[in-house]
Amino acid sequence: MTKSVNERELVLGILLEVTENGQYSHLILRDVLNKYQYLDKKERAFITRATEGTLEHMIELDYILDQFSRVKAKKMKPVIRNILRSAVYQMKYMDTVPDSAACNEAVKLAVKKGFGSLRGFVNGVLRNVARNLEQVVYPQDPVQNLSVRYSMPVWILELWLKSYSIETVELMLEQFQRETPLTVRCKVAEVRTKGKNSVSELKKCLAEEGVRAEQHPYLPYALCISGFDYLAGLDSFQKGLFSVQDISSMLVCEIADPNEGDKVIDVCAAPGGKSLHIAEKLNGSGHVEARDLTPYKVGLIQENIERTGLNNITAVCQDAVKYDENSAEKADIVIADLPCSGLGVLGKKTDLKYKATEEGCEQLSELQREILSVVHKYVKPDGTLVYSTCTINPAENMENVHWFLQEYPQFELSDIHDRLCGELQKDVMEDGCLQLLPGVHQSDGFFIACFRKKAK
Repeated sequence: MTKSVNERELVLGILLEVTENGQYSHLILRDVLNKYQYLDKKERAFITRATEGTLEHMIELDYILDQFSRVKAKKMKPVIRNILRSAVYQMKYMDTVPDSAACNEAVKLAVKKGFGSLRGFVNGVLRNVARNLEQVVYPQDPVQNLSVRYSMPVWILELWLKSYSIETVELMLEQFQRETPLTVRCKVAEVRTKGKNSVSELKKCLAEEGVRAEQHPYLPYALCISGFDYLAGLDSFQKGLFSVQDISSMLVCEIADPNEGDKVIDVCAAPGGKSLHIAEKLNGSGHVEARDLTPYKVGLIQENIERTGLNNITAVCQDAVKYDENSAEKADIVIADLPCSGLGVLGKKTDLKYKATEEGCEQLSELQREILSVVHKYVKPDGTLVYSTCTINPAENMENVHWFLQEYPQFELSDIHDRLCGELQKDVMEDGCLQLLPGVHQSDGFFIACFRKKAK
């Protein structure tokens, strides 16, 4: 009996959308998995791994193909190029897939997609790869070697090597390619009232749903979960017992350190993790205004508000670069988690490294300054502005901090040591800044700076 859905064909469709049409892999993959929820867990896992793995290792896969094909990868037809990439990924990184199966299925898919005349080419290249994969010689130049082995564009490596040793950079690259559990936050209010019991209760609920949960070392209410198929299918998630949030994002709220009754403005809030976190920390008091640019993003925030049942938070459509006069000096805390290059989350958004450019990073740094020049006006005297990004690019991090302090001397950096666990206190830079590095820290790559507006 012929299967109605071919997993490899779905993978090919996603790869083409990402590599040829500029779509974001995590969004396309999510849509496909939502559409084909009826597939069993094993099939969905294959689609996820083959898609993410092929994209993650794309530079290396093209390098390998170029060793064994008379037509270089960049000269191939897009459908054939992506069929071959995925097949080589399966051969090199998926032990459960026999080389013969990867090869035969690739040939069948090429024929099905109208490239029957190239079946011999596809078969020949892949059988050649299968015979000689262990003999592939990688570049001797250290930077080129890292670029190929970890599929990272050279310009990004050169950017990082200006600030970090080659050993640290390799630690980051290794971490990006590791499969990591999902980090979630237990309801803060319940942790406050019930202490460890609330975390234990959540662990128990997750275990009953077949989900593995381990304590994260940085915060008592953070768990790392794995072993589930579909997040929205978890009853504990639907009941709002936890929120998905990376540990670095949780640390933003710890560093913001809100007091009950505070008014908080989160200027780029979608999908709302930090806003919800702070609203929980306010323990039903105060108010959080979670803003973002488009109705779609505001809708994402609203969905999460409704799921968690919080009533001291509202979602608002507001462009962060446009000054809102009604908010002038009204906020005890402004959260500015700003648009950035995303170079700290390449393990989760594997295709960002191919889309990012040096020029784009410069433009984003300028956009961050433009937003900061507006939103700092919303902070009350003696109030707090927290600036954060999910990148490892100094131009979007410390350089912007120095610019901001020079442009707006009414602000100063706050000492954040006592708001962090002991393991992170040693990594605080210039009192109010923290740069987290994947592989070095147990988190995404993330930057946080905390400013205090001086009292008048």
